[in-house]
Amino acid sequence: MSYGKRLAFNRDGKIGIITLDNAKGFNLVGSDFLYELEEIQKEILNDHNLAGIIINANGENFSAGIDLKFLQSVSSQFIMDNLVWLQNLYSFWQELPIPVIAAINGLCYGSATELILGCDIRIAADNAKFSLPEVRFGLSPDMGGTTRLTHLVGIGQAKRLIMGCEEIDAEEALRIGLVEILVKKEELNERAMKLAHKMAGFPQAGVRFAKKGINLANESSVQTGLLFEQSQSTFCCGTEDLREAVTAFLEKRKPVFTGR
Repeated sequence: MSYGKRLAFNRDGKIGIITLDNAKGFNLVGSDFLYELEEIQKEILNDHNLAGIIINANGENFSAGIDLKFLQSVSSQFIMDNLVWLQNLYSFWQELPIPVIAAINGLCYGSATELILGCDIRIAADNAKFSLPEVRFGLSPDMGGTTRLTHLVGIGQAKRLIMGCEEIDAEEALRIGLVEILVKKEELNERAMKLAHKMAGFPQAGVRFAKKGINLANESSVQTGLLFEQSQSTFCCGTEDLREAVTAFLEKRKPVFTGR
């Protein structure tokens, strides 16, 4: 269904699909986009049947980034009042306990790149192009760009892309680790959906603890990560789904999970 002026939100079984849906306007990020995104996130939190999210786009481009007309209206006071809220909109995807996959085609610039950096897995079409041009306009990425990009591709590549405002194609994005999967344009949404449904079919405790453990390992010490592994393993080994998964594998049948 169409959610508003900028976004659409639909479901395919246990998968929620957020579609950037203003192709004529290059799916620009402005106030309407951000408020609609927040409303969709509230809906996601209230739907306990969802086991995965895909973020894709209609048209030839994922998003050309921030609407410069919106940027013109932004003041330091606006940033002081709203930036934590704005950052949380993109941090939401990492904190969400289910997998979030970005399916990217065409242009993915600025704020759109920051959006996909918050996702768990990025799949790029072979026509995708990436850029963080904020420095050109006298500012630096402020919705996770300098932080998450550095974690993902390393300090040198992050400086080259952000300070140099360099555009890279899908093949280079794959090579430096900005995206995890590269496919032909016509295969993009099918590949994202296939992966999302695959993960949705696993015991959800395993998927959720795996996501949390990997995120924790990326931000903390080895000892902290190992302590988390001890805790999650203690929990998971007491679940009915673990026993069902093992039994079904040994009996060569399809498992039936209950979420317990």
